[in-house]
This record gives sequence, structure tokens and C-alpha cells, in this order.
Amino acid sequence: QVQLVESGGGLVQTGGSLRLSCTTSGRAFSRNSMAWFRQAPGKEREFVAALRWTDASTYYADSVKGRFTISRHNVKITVYLQMNSLKPEDTAVYYCAAALTDNRHWIANAYDYWGQGTLVTVSS
Repeated sequence: QVQLVESGGGLVQTGGSLRLSCTTSGRAFSRNSMAWFRQAPGKEREFVAALRWTDASTYYADSVKGRFTISRHNVKITVYLQMNSLKPEDTAVYYCAAALTDNRHWIANAYDYWGQGTLVTVSS
């Protein structure tokens, strides 16, 4: 069984920063990519950022490009999301996800494992 556990969410003022972490536990598995998605109240889950595990290529949604950075710690098998210059519209539950084989990093259905989510609230 594979578990993804997010941490690092919280309340921050506009312009502030947070770093989210996603740790993997359980059985070892080969992954194609890991990503962060988010879901705001009343909205659909949307892609935020992805990292291809084989070559560390990164991909970002236009709304966060230049402000968010996805990275990894190879030994700890942890993925991070550094979020800077946060805006109220970034308020959402942020989910970590892992895809075994699918390359379509921007599609939620491409991911096989999901964490429980961590809430990020940005106050104006």
C-alpha cells in the first residue's frame, strides 16, 4: 500500500510564502511523475505543478508560474511546493499525487495515488 501525506498548509497573508511537503510511505513503487493539484471551494480540482521523476522536468499552471516551485528530495522521496507571493485566489486544499506511467501531467485522472490534502488560506 502506498500513502502520500501532505503537510505545511496554513494561514498566510497576501504576499507571503509557504512550503508544502509530500512524503511517500508504504511499498516502494516506480513513478513517472508527482504533482500538486488544488481545489478551491465550489471549484473543480486543478493542476498546479508537476515534476517528472526520470529527468526532473517541471511543469506549472500559468496561474502559478514564476511564483511556485516544485522540487524533490531523492533520498527522502519527498516532493515540495514552494509558494511565494501568495494571493487570495491561491486559497484551496492542495493535494499531492503520484502517477505510475501516465505522462499527461496536467490531468488528474493520470495520477494513481493521492494524499488527503492540506489547506492553504491566503488572507487579503
